[in-house]
Amino acid sequence: MLPGPNESTTGHSGAEHHSPPEDNFPDYTRTTRTHVGESIEDTRNWPGIVLVALGLVGLGLTLTAAGYGFAGWAVIGAVATVLLLVVGVLLVVFEHRRLKAREGMRLHDQAGH
Repeated sequence: MLPGPNESTTGHSGAEHHSPPEDNFPDYTRTTRTHVGESIEDTRNWPGIVLVALGLVGLGLTLTAAGYGFAGWAVIGAVATVLLLVVGVLLVVFEHRRLKAREGMRLHDQAGH
């Protein structure tokens, strides 16, 4: 493992010298971004993330059904997959837009993301 910016390259690997993690989430000491870990920290993003994950599972099931020749199930799976992915992505984008609006910024402003 490569040493971090404040770690020495001589001596021990540095693993035994690390202090226990503090409860300062997100870690502003190692990033310049304002929304580090936003998707995980903000529980309003979780439904969107779950819907996107279900959409990816639906994509796999749809491709499997189409591969085995189940045309009816493939169509149903395709419609469900598109709906899950679109709704999931929209939920995440709207929540991110809500956070940016709360800070007085627009979604395309580059401060933070």
